[in-house]
Amino acid sequence: MFFSKKPASGGVEWLLVCLGNYGARYENTRHNIGFLAADRLIEKNDLRCNRLRFRALTEIIDFGGARVLLMMPQTYMNLSGEAAGEAARFYKVPPEHVLVISDDVSLPLGKLRVRGGGSAGGHNGLKNIIAHLGTDQFPRVKVGVGAPPNPEYDMADWVTGTFSASERKTIDAALDRALDAAACVIEKGVTEAQNRYNG
Repeated sequence: MFFSKKPASGGVEWLLVCLGNYGARYENTRHNIGFLAADRLIEKNDLRCNRLRFRALTEIIDFGGARVLLMMPQTYMNLSGEAAGEAARFYKVPPEHVLVISDDVSLPLGKLRVRGGGSAGGHNGLKNIIAHLGTDQFPRVKVGVGAPPNPEYDMADWVTGTFSASERKTIDAALDRALDAAACVIEKGVTEAQNRYNG
């Protein structure tokens, strides 16, 4: 396995920024894919992520062979960059080592897309991270949550809607693959992760 807890002192080489909205009303929602991925990582590897720093719940872990700060921003989605930017500046982590896990409504449910950079694609969390890092050149693992069933469906309602039981099975498998993809980005680079996990 590529996970183990590290002492919570010293520097880090990467940030793993898992996006979501905090609070009970947002649990198990499409927009909280990043939090769901972090929760899965924590549960499966007997980790914790409860130290509040940089306006995020954090834990320093060994992930993908590197010393990584796991982050769950507590700023709400559209201000995620405040947390990521502050941590990146503190640890002097370059943008290309700020790895973000987020949802993507343009991808079918459970599909992954690894990217090395690019626009926010309408995602407010990514948009704010771009603003705070001053560049869109940072890697991300996007997990498909599917598009609304019809064009009239309110997008905000869709992304804050919950998964059905059958959808959750698909998502749980996708979260495992997303974490593997994230570890691959860190250990072997974006191109290798794209070749293995984009589908």
